[in-house]
This record gives sequence, C-alpha cells and structure tokens, in this order.
Amino acid sequence: MPEQKIEIENVNSPGRTERVDRAKYTAMRDALLAVLPAQAPGLKVADAKQALLPLLPDDLFPQGKTAGWWLKAVQLDLEAKGAIKRASGKPVQLYRHGG
Repeated sequence: MPEQKIEIENVNSPGRTERVDRAKYTAMRDALLAVLPAQAPGLKVADAKQALLPLLPDDLFPQGKTAGWWLKAVQLDLEAKGAIKRASGKPVQLYRHGG
C-alpha cells in the first residue's frame, strides 16, 4: 500500500517541507495542471480555482471544501519544483512550465 502522506515544498521557504495527504495533493495537482495554460500570462489564481473545482473528486473535496488551501499548497510546491511559473506583474497568474 503506498504511503498516505507526501512531502511537499514551498517556493517561499526553500529547504522546508511539509507532509500532507497524498490523495488530496494528487487530485489537486492533476486538476491544477489540467486547467493551466502552457504559456504566460496564464490564469489568475481565482480563475484557476473556478476552472478546477469541477475536476476535483467529491469524496475528497465535498462541495469544494478546503480546495483553496490545497490549491495554494500545491501551487507553492509546483512552483518550488519548477512545474509551474508565475507571470510577471500583478495579480498572480500561473502557467505550466516544461514537460
């Protein structure tokens, strides 16, 4: 049986990791990567959240509950890993980076 927790990073706190629920992380990561465009400027975080909510499994995120926290945790982890990037300027806009 795979480990139920996964270590994630935070682009704002290099070298620090947190252990979080693997199933929720994976569901949010897959949903976020599915909705983000491959090029800048990307999507505003609020728009990405609205686009990904229907993709989340209801057993993990009933009625989108806690989706905002998980979106931020996954965003910061994927930024730390270089899988997504922020476009320059405000508000924050995200896009996929690399393969």
